Amino acid sequence: MASGRANNPPRGECRQCWFHAYATREAHAQLGSREDCPACVDHMTNGCPSDQIAH
Repeated sequence: MASGRANNPPRGECRQCWFHAYATREAHAQLGSREDCPACVDHMTNGCPSDQIAH
């Protein structure tokens, strides 16, 4: 189960990026060894969508 910190990003931070950073095992459990997370790669490449930013 994700920690409270993983589920409560500070204002101005991306909810998905914050969750994937602080609940990495839970968020990336389906990935194989040394496999990149498609959602993380998308955010690194294209930036975070405005609807994911905490207000």
